[in-house]
Amino acid sequence: MALAMDGGRDRRGGAPLAVFSLGLRPFFLGAALWAALAMALWVGLLSGAVALPVAWDPVAWHAHAILFGYLGAVIGGFLLTAVPNWTGRPPLTGAPLAALVALWLAGRVAVTLSAVLPALAVALIDLSAIVALTLFTGREIVAAGNRRNLVVVALVSVYVAANALFHWQAAAGGAAAQGAGLRLGLAAALLLIALIGGRIVPAFTRNWLVARGETRLPAAFGAVDRAALATLIAALAAWVLWPHAGATGAALIGAGLLHLWRLSRWRGVRTGAEPLVAVLHATFACLPLGALALGAALVWPGAQMAAAAQHLWMAGAVGGMTLAVMARASLGHTGRPLTAGPGVTALFVALGLAVLARLAAGALPGQAGLLHAVSGLAWIAAFGGFAVLFAPLLLRPRAEG
Repeated sequence: MALAMDGGRDRRGGAPLAVFSLGLRPFFLGAALWAALAMALWVGLLSGAVALPVAWDPVAWHAHAILFGYLGAVIGGFLLTAVPNWTGRPPLTGAPLAALVALWLAGRVAVTLSAVLPALAVALIDLSAIVALTLFTGREIVAAGNRRNLVVVALVSVYVAANALFHWQAAAGGAAAQGAGLRLGLAAALLLIALIGGRIVPAFTRNWLVARGETRLPAAFGAVDRAALATLIAALAAWVLWPHAGATGAALIGAGLLHLWRLSRWRGVRTGAEPLVAVLHATFACLPLGALALGAALVWPGAQMAAAAQHLWMAGAVGGMTLAVMARASLGHTGRPLTAGPGVTALFVALGLAVLARLAAGALPGQAGLLHAVSGLAWIAAFGGFAVLFAPLLLRPRAEG
């Protein structure tokens, strides 16, 4: 029998509909759909085939759509699923979850129609979902006395402030895509990856290796991890404040080298047989590689690596790590085996192609147009493919047994 929507609940029993029974379900599906749609619109803008009623320049809209639109939904899905595990408190479900998703959707519409709306209204609508999410997460963590994870709330709060700054710079007519708002937002995203990825990558790797009978396991969190995180915080803070300084470049190189050392201790070389685990290592590697590339561009300006670094961070670290986490979490929370079949593996390959094509565009300027198109289409294939593969799982109740 078909279920009737009534505030996100099944009228027959009062239980939340499957899609609103857990935060990752609507937010991961919405994030993937938006990532694919936003990239398709961007390719259309570049070719002149699409015109949008956006008050900002096209590059600013594109950067915001991915960093604050797509990633905001992923953060929502992750936190609304992880916080109940961290705190032991009930998850947000049903009508309240549906309302939060609606706020996020309203933000995507408002930014895309910003040419016909007041700038303050656009900013307030866009910020509403992530502000509500941050307040909810902070309340849950404080209520449970789970102070260890308040650092996550602090980083998300920085991310919120960065989005507000981006709106202010865009409304003022500045180059927001090269401004402090974008740098601060990307820095917060990278620190979330370094912190949370630094927990889950070795933990998931350890679980997989133990199941295979391996005895050499990822190193436990220790002095190397603390040094790498502290150096990265300092380097990214310097980049936000002094983005062109040679000293900033040196700090980024140091942070990149420490994070490569950190990553090498997690036994990623032994995970090639399971793409669902191996991709976590490959995408985490984009964080230190991006830091090294940007550091080199600042220390040796002739290296022409700044654009490559930003795309290693945006597409590789942010896009890749979130796609990997969305796939794994969606499989696990819908009762499916934690293994990547051919379809899921193809998503990872498509995203890898998107990153490589975008990097090649910088090295082969004569082929930049073609390579940008290849990168965009591969990105669409990765996230559109996620929506196609995972919608049947995310829209239906969890598989039992």
